[in-house]
Amino acid sequence: EGGVRVPTIAHWPGITQPGSKSWIPVMTIDLYPTFLAATGTELDKQALAGIDGKNLTPVFKNPKHRLNRNLYWHYPHYHAGGDGPYSAIRSGHWRLIEFLEDGRLELYNLQKDLGETENKVEINLKTRDQLKLRLDRWRQSIGAQMPTQNPNYDSERATEVLRSR
Repeated sequence: EGGVRVPTIAHWPGITQPGSKSWIPVMTIDLYPTFLAATGTELDKQALAGIDGKNLTPVFKNPKHRLNRNLYWHYPHYHAGGDGPYSAIRSGHWRLIEFLEDGRLELYNLQKDLGETENKVEINLKTRDQLKLRLDRWRQSIGAQMPTQNPNYDSERATEVLRSR
């Protein structure tokens, strides 16, 4: 999963508990508010409103602490490594992925299927629909750029290029 599931390791004397573990999903967006808290920096409400991440200090102090929130990814372009455009939401143990080329959805229960091998999109319809709605609303709220058709794309030329490699 590339950068989607990578462990975060923290050592903060007096705050973190040696040997403790937490399974709370975090993102790099959480580092800024955590560093603000660590340095005692206070921001006004207007500045705080623009910060997407969460302060992780409560999790560092108590590994059982919960951050009740959804996590989102939006990757609206192609990558040389082969990834195509997609968006995703993680909500609790569920992860919904929408592939932006064709609108195909995949739904996984990460608590039972960490390897994402059993797509539950046709079984858990209510969960699928709820997460898709949240993902759509989030993308709209941030003005996410969506892929558009390239009017200059020449499929025959692209096939030639691929064959010549």
